Amino acid sequence: MDEIASLIEPLIPGLRRYAWALLRDDEAADDLVQDTLERAIARWSQRRHDGDLKAWLFAIERNLFLNGIRQRKRRGPHVGAEALENVPAFAGDPDGSVRMDDIITGLDALPEEQRSVLLLVGVEDLSYEQAAQALDVPLGTVMSRLSRARKKMRQFIEVGRSAALRRVK
Repeated sequence: MDEIASLIEPLIPGLRRYAWALLRDDEAADDLVQDTLERAIARWSQRRHDGDLKAWLFAIERNLFLNGIRQRKRRGPHVGAEALENVPAFAGDPDGSVRMDDIITGLDALPEEQRSVLLLVGVEDLSYEQAAQALDVPLGTVMSRLSRARKKMRQFIEVGRSAALRRVK
């Protein structure tokens, strides 16, 4: 068990960041990470020993997240206004919090497949191969989803932000 803990423990901060980026809620993110770790430990013997542990853990976390979405769809939506309350602002820049809100809104506007690839590669620094393994898709799919996600984010930040500041006569 100590061996498992020593392998998994350094990956927990990345799992937590990814969970928060998906859920935007500290408690829900902690629960998702805990569920991920419980599932990984319970199925440790089923893990491919020649596979990438980081990609395997992110795959478990994403699958649990998607299962949660499916459950919420069956139960009906629940959206809290507190979802953006704990968004960190850039220190010293009065426009920083607006930009952070724009980025989060842009991420939320992306389809889940593109958002997941962008977060795994751009934030969690997974290689394209690791992201493909975590998402269980071909490498080319990761590359095209990432390209589309980056393009949409650029458009959203450039066009979406200026559109909100248009002068109306």
